[in-house]
Amino acid sequence: MTPPLILFVGEPMIELSVPQAQETARLGVAGDVLNAAIYMRRALRGAARVELVTALGHDRFSDRIMSFAEAHGVGVARIRLDPDRGPGLYAIETDAEGERSFAYWRDASAARRMFGPDAPPDFSALDGASHVFLSAITLAILSAPVRAALLDRLASLRRAGVTVCFDSNYRPRLWESVAVARAAVDRAWAVTDIGFPSIDDEVALFGESEAEATRRLSRYDMSLCVLKRGGAGPRLLVPDPGGSEPVFAQAERVVDTTGAGDSFDGTFLAAWVEGQGVDDALRRAHEMAARVVAAPGAILPATTSEEAAAARAS
Repeated sequence: MTPPLILFVGEPMIELSVPQAQETARLGVAGDVLNAAIYMRRALRGAARVELVTALGHDRFSDRIMSFAEAHGVGVARIRLDPDRGPGLYAIETDAEGERSFAYWRDASAARRMFGPDAPPDFSALDGASHVFLSAITLAILSAPVRAALLDRLASLRRAGVTVCFDSNYRPRLWESVAVARAAVDRAWAVTDIGFPSIDDEVALFGESEAEATRRLSRYDMSLCVLKRGGAGPRLLVPDPGGSEPVFAQAERVVDTTGAGDSFDGTFLAAWVEGQGVDDALRRAHEMAARVVAAPGAILPATTSEEAAAARAS
């Protein structure tokens, strides 16, 4: 039996992390879909393949990103190399409560042309996938015609049996307008099988209460939808669990919320792909997110077992 192939589509970036009350930044690699891919690869116990779909350049920082992904067991064979562009850059500052603020330099990033510089876009990098994971950030960095074409392709892939996974990671500054973002995210939910909405993102984008967001999200044709609610714990929206909701322990401390949602997505998907029940997948994902917020940075140091898993995937 062919192992599942999970493709993570998005933009890895060079990160400048500025710790609280410090002047010196740390250079690293991050990006929402790359983070999720790494946490999925770590959590997998079987032979599923995890690969990154993006574009990078012919430069030292692009090489750094490629090496980083490979070191964590994430495949890079589907990365397009753009001769004229390189990776985007962002700076992140974290306050005393662990909340983040961002500044971006990504307008000319190679990832904006991950499906080629010319029309029509080339979606061959998605061929052979069992699962495709992307986020609202993925959609935001693409031109409007490519964004629309990608959503059309995802709809076709879904009809062909590919599982489409989507996270509503909303960054207002990346979008032309709120109206454009709403329309794109609404369309994305309509082609999604497994949804990972964040209540903060949904409220910020659609201006709804949690109850209103829950009703709207439940109307889409998703087979599985998990609402991420930070410290309150995840809530299964689809299928309707009925009865009482499980109670999740809160993180003992919050140092840095960077990557928490991404770690949740990747860990949940690993459990789900390997056939674990939804309750176990929720528990594992929440526990991982609680570990992530208790330490600085998006990617925790790997344990021995996780390093072994990455080695098997390489």
